[in-house]
Amino acid sequence: MDSQISPTPFIAQQYTNDKKIHVLLAAATTKLPNIAEALCCNKNISIRILVTDPEEKFIAGQSSEQPALENLLQIDGVDAIYRDEDEWSPSWTRGGPVLHIELRKWAHILLVAPMSANTMAKMANGIADNLLLSVIRAWDTTGVVDMGFKPQKTMIFAALDIDACAYRHPVTKKQLKVLCDQWGWSESNPEGWVTVLPPIEKSRASGGDDTGSMMDWRDIVIAIQNYVAGSVQKS
Repeated sequence: MDSQISPTPFIAQQYTNDKKIHVLLAAATTKLPNIAEALCCNKNISIRILVTDPEEKFIAGQSSEQPALENLLQIDGVDAIYRDEDEWSPSWTRGGPVLHIELRKWAHILLVAPMSANTMAKMANGIADNLLLSVIRAWDTTGVVDMGFKPQKTMIFAALDIDACAYRHPVTKKQLKVLCDQWGWSESNPEGWVTVLPPIEKSRASGGDDTGSMMDWRDIVIAIQNYVAGSVQKS
């Protein structure tokens, strides 16, 4: 398929037997090109990028590390880019595909890098007010619904980026308990479907040093690569 921005309509079933690992990448970071290029070194990985309206301002051609959004399609393995508006364009008709459902069916992995305090709060409370959150809200958390599309249950990776005060806020602690303890994958909870990639202490783009910055993009890539390697072994 030719790479494109906002391709419609998208039917997940057309890609069931393509023998690729499907990665949905939602990123509001200058490291988006780095993450996409590194993951695509594995030629068995196919990436579709989700960009919300605010995130698009990070990738607008303002510097060499912030290329224009369409330039990401030059990365071999990045097959499409979707915006919030694509959920309703063209206008939906009865019986037609629903984009966030089709993306959910297609994906083996959803990587949100970074995940802000706002997105984490909405995820934990089931709010779906953009394309990314609609995908998360519709996620097959049991692995039963999409069994015909995929050999095993799928995973959401959340690379947190939250400033120090917000990270220590009692509301954040409650939300992390949901993501990590109730929904999080671990050896003691193999039914989990979320992997939280915790923040680290470093200088933030907005200024200052604190705990809460997204972990190094290379470590995020390693986490995905390790998961992919384990998934291939299981299948």
